[in-house]
Amino acid sequence: MPKKKPLKVVELFAGVGGFRLGLEGWKGKSPSSGYKKKMDKNFEVVWSNQWEPSTKTQHANLVYSNKWPESEHNGQNIENVIKEVPPHDVLVGGFPCQDYSVATTLKNSKGLIGKKGILWWSIYSILKNQGKKKPKYLILENVDRLLVSPATQRGRDFAIMLSCLNELGYNAEWRVINAGDYGMPQRRRRVFIIGYLNNTSISKDLEKVKDDKDWLCSKGVLASAFEVDQQNLGESGRPRIDNTPKVLSEKFNLSGGTSPFFNSGILKNGKVFTLKTTPMVSQPKSLESILLNETKVDDEFYIDPKKLLKRTVHKYQIGKKEPIVLKTELDMWAYLKGAKKEERINKIKKFKYKYAEGGMKFPEDKLKPSRTIITGEGGPSPSRFKHLIKVGKKYRRLTPIELERLNMFPDDHTEHLEVTNAKRAFFMGNALVVGVVEKIGESLIRSIKK
Repeated sequence: MPKKKPLKVVELFAGVGGFRLGLEGWKGKSPSSGYKKKMDKNFEVVWSNQWEPSTKTQHANLVYSNKWPESEHNGQNIENVIKEVPPHDVLVGGFPCQDYSVATTLKNSKGLIGKKGILWWSIYSILKNQGKKKPKYLILENVDRLLVSPATQRGRDFAIMLSCLNELGYNAEWRVINAGDYGMPQRRRRVFIIGYLNNTSISKDLEKVKDDKDWLCSKGVLASAFEVDQQNLGESGRPRIDNTPKVLSEKFNLSGGTSPFFNSGILKNGKVFTLKTTPMVSQPKSLESILLNETKVDDEFYIDPKKLLKRTVHKYQIGKKEPIVLKTELDMWAYLKGAKKEERINKIKKFKYKYAEGGMKFPEDKLKPSRTIITGEGGPSPSRFKHLIKVGKKYRRLTPIELERLNMFPDDHTEHLEVTNAKRAFFMGNALVVGVVEKIGESLIRSIKK
């Protein structure tokens, strides 16, 4: 029996190619991955797009094109090239949605009008434009707050997306996955949404399931890839999304409060079932396990504990008579990561207010998976959110290679003559954990072959 051709993939909002690496694999492997040197080619990216607004030099495109020079890669605003997207089997993308807001009309398919939120409608338009050749499968990724946005109508944006998928002829499932729970070196929580065109075998299998919990706990693609604790299931619900996107925009969950969507759920024939699940945690992979040998770490990443600040800083804590005196850069790192409760002054309106925040581990706990990488990870300046580790008696930041390993990318994947170390860190703050995508891809193929 002849081997089936790989599924054709379109990768949107590609960044530096995290989805592609997870689905296609690569020759050789990163120390943080368990990848085979040569994966079965079940997927083939046939077209990709990456464009960063308000950026003259498209650095992510430089990296992507450098890694896949023969690939058909588009570096223009996706809104302008929707008709150029070729027929494909799988549409994937980690679409940005940081700033949702709702328009009064869905004219031009732009009900969510934030600079990032609008990109959902690009996905919608691509699927619409494919007509009868719509892709059979969708794999979409987003920040987990998608399930609860916006604050005034909790869950509205996700309800709109599910309504759109139903309109386009898809059933779907979703799960909030923390990569660190499943043996990966970073605690990164993201929601993954998988769509199945109604005429696919997986979609039909979903429709046959009598108890929706079974799909979320054992029979679904995500359940197969990421085991849940079936003895520890939480609340469930059946929020309605049977109105149009415009009506949902205006009327969904007007009472505010909590979102009706839990961390797992399905869309089946236009109806939603959602369930709070708990992961069956695998053996964790530590931050320490991905660190470079110190002989390979450049001097620029080390913090001189005696390096003085340009001026001594006095921080007055509420309820304490003596100020915290910051003299060195290491003092500043420790202060920024520490718990604080102090009085501050608004620089614009000049009014006083009380500010408080909890402490963070300082230095990082190397025996556990790392904290989530954010886009501001790069650069030498002290920061509350950058990773700072202690090696022997020395303190240092993480290198670009180590940040790549935390996302399970190949070493030096983002290296490019025109790309700074700070920009490489930015890429990893925007990226996904490749190992999560790989597990989803393998599970999807198993389900297709059933």
